[in-house]
Amino acid sequence: MRVEIREARQEDIAALAERMREADRQEVQASHGHTADEALTSSLAASTVAWTGLINGEPICMFGVGPISILAGRGAPWMLGTDLIEKSPKTFLRRCRPCVSRMLSVYPYLENYVHEQNSVSIKWLRWLGFTLADEPVTLPNGAQFRHFEMRRTCHL
Repeated sequence: MRVEIREARQEDIAALAERMREADRQEVQASHGHTADEALTSSLAASTVAWTGLINGEPICMFGVGPISILAGRGAPWMLGTDLIEKSPKTFLRRCRPCVSRMLSVYPYLENYVHEQNSVSIKWLRWLGFTLADEPVTLPNGAQFRHFEMRRTCHL
């Protein structure tokens, strides 16, 4: 099984949107009212850097980071994927770490929210070293999300 991560491309969106994980569909609907296609399109368009994960050449996810505040150095990381992301999780996760380092080189403070029910994404975030809030925030529509964050550490 060949796992790779490359720069995200607009043409990756159709394949990913068609096969997006149900948990990710529910998350983008609950948070922004978006369809899978709309979420991928707007996330990619807003990103400073973004990548597509592939298994044997087939897109399994797209992820990246966009600005919250360029002046404050705050960026919002995101990831949306298909069920195939769970086929080779350890290999995929190891390949993601340099991408997170790249995100932190652009934005020293990364933060966003993850749907409380999105257990795969929560595991991914924890494995990468993000800190998650203990208590979820409840949106007016009743959906619960947990804040997550990571700060760049300086080594002198």
